[in-house]
Amino acid sequence: MTITAAVSGASGYAGGEVLRLLANHPEIEIGAITAHSSAGSRLGELQPHLLSLADRTITETTAENLAGHDVVFLALPHGASAAVAAQLPEDTLVIDAGADHRLEDPEAWFKFYRSEHAGTWPYGLPELMLDGGHRQREKLQGARRIAVPGCYPTSALLALVPGFAAGLLEPQDVVIVSASGTSGAGKSAKPHLLGSEVMGSMSPYGVGGGHRHTPEIEQGLSNSAGESVTISFTPTLAPMSRGILTTATARVKPGVDGATLRAAWSDAYGDEEFIHVLPEGQWPATQMVLGSNNAAIQLAFDEHAGRVIVSSVIDNLTKGTAGGAVQSMNIALGLPEGAGLAQLGVAP
Repeated sequence: MTITAAVSGASGYAGGEVLRLLANHPEIEIGAITAHSSAGSRLGELQPHLLSLADRTITETTAENLAGHDVVFLALPHGASAAVAAQLPEDTLVIDAGADHRLEDPEAWFKFYRSEHAGTWPYGLPELMLDGGHRQREKLQGARRIAVPGCYPTSALLALVPGFAAGLLEPQDVVIVSASGTSGAGKSAKPHLLGSEVMGSMSPYGVGGGHRHTPEIEQGLSNSAGESVTISFTPTLAPMSRGILTTATARVKPGVDGATLRAAWSDAYGDEEFIHVLPEGQWPATQMVLGSNNAAIQLAFDEHAGRVIVSSVIDNLTKGTAGGAVQSMNIALGLPEGAGLAQLGVAP
């Protein structure tokens, strides 16, 4: 049985990545391809790498154009997904790649997004370990509404949740610094993302707890730990188009040693298809996972400081957005979890 999928926001980076993955999915037939300002354009003008879809015409993003499909991907700006999703049938699998349905706390949503909370959908990070020994994939089975995590939260949560789920880390004084490629800021023209501004330079932003992904990371870590976790999160902009390198540190509880920490991470991800704890001494680089749905992770125990240091890398557009969306779709529909997802990166 063929499964039909519509993709909104097809002119952007996230929408284009969803289409790239779906074009190679053995069970999916791509239906409506929609956007807003580029409606009426030929897809190949905006996403020239999608050769098999290049002659498709982009239509307007409306509930009418998206209805009638088994799956609808909403790759829309934050705040735009909820109104469209509310008009789609309840039996349609709707996957929101925006932030509208990620947060559980309406007050946290209003504080960071300054609009009314649209509600909470099952969180599309299957590997997320939850307090009590469960994983988030259980909540995705049979779901008809899924909220895809942000790219920074994906990298940060995958880095730290094994330690919190195992009860090895203190819930305060968690520090996370992430470097992201420029595609994380979207495709709209922005002066600070010009090549002449970015090449050969790195810069922080959202400093001092102001980045919108802060409450999402705290939410995921708290759900893993079974208690409230507080973080300091600083994102930085790196001179590359794709990829995220996250370095996260947390204080370990008394009596925890390096062997215990490594065992926790290895046990947590030993059976996961896309999460790879690297051999001791090998540290992750963003190029390892370019174009794939993989995450590569390494950790070390700083005995002097009493802290674990974890580095993780993902491709922000694949595992951090579209790959996570397709992986969650597969689980919700009962398909093989890795269907349509690249397991090998691209080098050099």
